[in-house]
Amino acid sequence: MPERDRDRTDHLVTLVRHHLGDEDVLGVYAHGSATLGGLRPHSDLDLLVVVRNPTTHARRAALTEELLKVSGGEGRRPVELIVVVHGDVRPWRYPPRRDYLYGEWLRDAYERGHVPGPEDDPDLAPLLTMVLRADTPLHGPPPAVLLDPVPHTDLRRAIVAGVPELTAELESDTRNVLLTLARIWSTLVTGGIRSKDAAADWALARLPAGHREPLAHARAVYLGHERDERWDDGVRPCAEHMVRAIRAAYEDAAE
Repeated sequence: MPERDRDRTDHLVTLVRHHLGDEDVLGVYAHGSATLGGLRPHSDLDLLVVVRNPTTHARRAALTEELLKVSGGEGRRPVELIVVVHGDVRPWRYPPRRDYLYGEWLRDAYERGHVPGPEDDPDLAPLLTMVLRADTPLHGPPPAVLLDPVPHTDLRRAIVAGVPELTAELESDTRNVLLTLARIWSTLVTGGIRSKDAAADWALARLPAGHREPLAHARAVYLGHERDERWDDGVRPCAEHMVRAIRAAYEDAAE
């Protein structure tokens, strides 16, 4: 991780411990691109925080206000920070419950005063799996001390459950949707969780030639090899082909 990003991550850990209470923060863990081959030009800084007790509205509001100042903007990486209560994820149950979420895509809502609160979140299944496999504590013990492994059946149904909501954002978040579909497809078939560019490589080798260009372009932009994010009419057929492949892989495993 570049020194600038390492310094920012250290600062985020300090913010979390200050605003959520040092006595309540059991662990802070890196996941995502930083632990799957390295941060890319468009990567977020992804952190999972495990706390002892549910956070209060006041603490979540104060943390949100601080994150708005340090996430995104000129020269700053976006931050995705998720908080879970230890007792909500251990022992494991499905769907798992999220206590707090900060993500740059919700900035407008935060700036209007929205303070995210607890809700069930199936997407925690792949996230906790990545945290356990990455084994990268920034504060606290190794993640396996606090987190149970996610059963593979729950991981599979969680990532498939999110596909309709994901594809609804195809026009507004094309690059990320295509790369995430490739990651879901590769995880269902292989059981591994790849970085977005590695998942795109895997999917490109399996896509028909006529559907490859949009995903190849998404990968190139993600890696910083191309800057122009203009998209052509091939995007939706590419996405629809991957969705069909995802459904087929999920149904094959269920038989």
